[in-house]
Order: sequence, then C-alpha cells, then structure tokens
Amino acid sequence: MATTSVTGSKIETYLGAKADSLLGFKSPKIPKERLHLPGPDFIDRIWTISDRNVRVLANLQRLFRHGRLDGTGYLSILPVDQGIEHSAGASFAKNPDYFDGENIVKLAVEGGCNAVASTLGVLGSVARKYAAQIPFIVNLITTNCSPSPTSSTRSFSAL
Repeated sequence: MATTSVTGSKIETYLGAKADSLLGFKSPKIPKERLHLPGPDFIDRIWTISDRNVRVLANLQRLFRHGRLDGTGYLSILPVDQGIEHSAGASFAKNPDYFDGENIVKLAVEGGCNAVASTLGVLGSVARKYAAQIPFIVNLITTNCSPSPTSSTRSFSAL
C-alpha cells in the first residue's frame, strides 16, 4: 500500500481550482497508509499480485496507458447506454446525434478518454473503425428467465 510520486503538476492542471482541496483532503477515519493511491505503476503495484490472468492485466494496462490521463493512474471512461436497459430518449433527446454509436465513440476519442463503455451493438457497429483508437468496455446484459438471479447458468449472446 505504498504511495507513489506522480507528476503533481499534470494532475493539478486537470483538477484546476479544486486541486488543493481534493489533493489535500484528510480523512480521520482511514489512515492514508491503507489507501491504494493511483500512480503510473498502479497495475504493477496493485493488480499483479492478484489472481487475474495475464490477458486481464494487459487489458487493464491498456486502459491506464491510453487517453489524456495516460500514466497518472487515473481513468476517464465515457459510459453510454443507448436504451437497451433504459430509454435513451431522456439522455439523447436534446442531442439526437448521439443516437448514432459512431458519434459516441468519436466523443470519447476527441475527449481523450481512457475508454468508452457501451453495449455490444454500439461498439460492434464501429469496432473495425475505432477499436485501434480507443479501448472498448462492453456492457453485457444478462437478463434471462432463470429463476435465480445468481444462477451460474447465465449465458451471453450477441443477437
């Protein structure tokens, strides 16, 4: 649970006027030595001692090494649900261009996000064009007719 030194000026620039209050926050209940602080070595320091397989670790590293927060240990992920679980009308009514999955991914790329998270359909529709430009996180919905929501018989399918 060691801390690492991160180029403070880069993070402070992103945090702007709130940098002092956010970075200087003190919690009397949790000693700072118990925190896993972000840093350029976050994956090596925290995750490599876990039981995650090598491909999972490589994908985590890819997330942390992409976008405008590359190398800071922080992540900026654009999560977008296009109405599979919930109606997208409320989210996109004022900006109907974002009913188009490509515009969602373009927004994440232009915004310097570490990744974009959406449904298989949205990401699959633009994967050949954008997968090399930004990591994708796929939201797999596991709704089925199983009597037990914790059942191990859940299955994923792409329709």
